Amino acid sequence: MYGFELSEEQKGLVETARKFARDKIIPVAGELDEHEKFPHEVYHAAFELGLTNLEVPQEYGGLGLSCLDHCLVLEEIAYGCVAIKTTLAGNNLGAMPLIIAGNDEQKKRYLGALTSEPIFAAYACSEPDAGSDVAGIRTKYDKHGDDFVLNGQKRWITNGGVASWFTVLATRDPSLRHKGISMFVVDADTPGVKIGKKEKKLGQRASNTVDVIFEDVKIPRSALVGDEGQGFKIAMKTFDRSRPWIAAGASGVIRRAMDESRNYSLERKTFGVPIAQHQAIQFILAEMAIKYESSRLLTHKAAWCIDQGQLDSVVSSYAKAFSADAAMEVTTNAVQVFGGYGYTREYPVEKLMRDAKLLQIYEGTSQIQRMVIAKHLLAR
Repeated sequence: MYGFELSEEQKGLVETARKFARDKIIPVAGELDEHEKFPHEVYHAAFELGLTNLEVPQEYGGLGLSCLDHCLVLEEIAYGCVAIKTTLAGNNLGAMPLIIAGNDEQKKRYLGALTSEPIFAAYACSEPDAGSDVAGIRTKYDKHGDDFVLNGQKRWITNGGVASWFTVLATRDPSLRHKGISMFVVDADTPGVKIGKKEKKLGQRASNTVDVIFEDVKIPRSALVGDEGQGFKIAMKTFDRSRPWIAAGASGVIRRAMDESRNYSLERKTFGVPIAQHQAIQFILAEMAIKYESSRLLTHKAAWCIDQGQLDSVVSSYAKAFSADAAMEVTTNAVQVFGGYGYTREYPVEKLMRDAKLLQIYEGTSQIQRMVIAKHLLAR
């Protein structure tokens, strides 16, 4: 049956996450951003409340919730602070290759650790010369008897500086492109694993983003996730699963910017009346509402498709591209509604605008999403 009504369980999940964002995130988000401070305390509180590792199967200690359930929570977390949403989603991103292709032993060890205590995982994919072009990675693995040895550098790794373990893409020969790539799970304390520079970012400053360097890192064959040579496929399936999370975060940012703009427009007066009475402002607010509803609907459809087993659904790209671009437009317009005040740190909209930009870049830029969509259209 077709419908838009959330279940009672989902409504309860949304209310829990909404209250958490209001009570635990919004009061500290500005300070965390200002000082580029990682939200350890917030994450611990989210862990205790059961708002983390939502898609990890129950048999490994997670809640085993659907992608749609997860997106409902992420929207509320992003309403409070999208950098904290990125931190929470980063754990799920690191775990997803194991959920998709890991064996039972790997899942018990790594997913079990993730759900038993508030630790972090990270997905080590991007490199200095290979961001959107995943097939162009140069981190290399060689076979040494029954073991593998990793060498290479990863860049822009979310949670990389705090992670207890990584899921890592590496190639046996860069000239093979996607055919040579395999996926590994690597403990952060393995000799040769080093944390490089922490990025100084425009926005999402509370999120930890670092280089991760592998220098002659020896790992056992049991670290291989799935079959050798299947890493690129696992990575693409991971992105299909994670793109609705980005769209959900964008929806949260849009709603926050819209709420802040609405409230301010009812208070701020020019020419003797609240600016909400000026048609120019009304049109901006109306456009924000349209963008929010559209983003949320696309996000929910993408998540629903995944929950129906359509893991290669192009709808994930629709949702990610539209929502990320909409978030950038809406937050920029929120600054415009606030005028000069919006350009200062006295109000939260300048942070929302800075935070929104990254949504158009990570986990496949808005341009990459359009390439995916165009390829799908032309292949039909």
